[in-house]
Amino acid sequence: MNYETLTVTLEDHIATVRLNRPEKANAMNAAMWQDLRKAFRWVDETPEARVAILQGEGRLFTAGIDLQMMMGLGPQIQNECDGRTREALRRLILELQDDLTSLERCRKPVLAAIHGACVGGGIDLITCADMRYCSSDASFTIKEIDIGMTADVGTLQRLPRLIGEGMARELAYTGRKFGSEEAREMRLVNRVFDSREALYAGVREIAASIAAKSPLSIRGTKEMITYARDHTVADGLNYIATWNAAMLMSKDLGEAMMANMSKRAAVFKD
Repeated sequence: MNYETLTVTLEDHIATVRLNRPEKANAMNAAMWQDLRKAFRWVDETPEARVAILQGEGRLFTAGIDLQMMMGLGPQIQNECDGRTREALRRLILELQDDLTSLERCRKPVLAAIHGACVGGGIDLITCADMRYCSSDASFTIKEIDIGMTADVGTLQRLPRLIGEGMARELAYTGRKFGSEEAREMRLVNRVFDSREALYAGVREIAASIAAKSPLSIRGTKEMITYARDHTVADGLNYIATWNAAMLMSKDLGEAMMANMSKRAAVFKD
């Protein structure tokens, strides 16, 4: 796959997706939104990729949506009929939402490794990841309120489920900047690392531990946790019963049992 705004590598079953517009502070232009969808579809469809890490090149993670892209939306949606113009804008917003949802839709776990600033659309992006980790220099801002708009591609829907409604409201209403330790305290990130180098090494170690597990079981676990977020406990229990009726009796189960009995590392099919 060729990407205009990302670099994507695969090593030891770990795919690394890097935002690669450092000269533009990794601002999310139109090409990047499309590249993210392509990259995480590739991760989903590539058996050798068992887990993915998302990180950014340059001095920060991302400055959020590219303002030049925002200013260029008018001609893209313009129609002599006002209703059709508004319909086109709605469809565009839905498309951007779906670009980011590709992380959530990907069957493999996605770990976000955040350094420096993560602004605006970057919050929308990282809330789609399975887990978030950051370096001590990281900072976060829901910036949309400061440019006179309501965040519309996922932050307001996903963040309250991660950190609670009251804190999500405060951050969205005020647009205030908060740092790595506060992000950990509110459970936006799982862990804070002392440096960017330690962040990448630590997240890769976590990714490697995931990649060593049964790929089929990891994919099922992600499916169940994501499903449970948006459904009742009864719905979730019913779904896992159906899922395991179909998936439980796999070669992975036998291999894991034999490996545990013989005290060796299990070897699983991709």
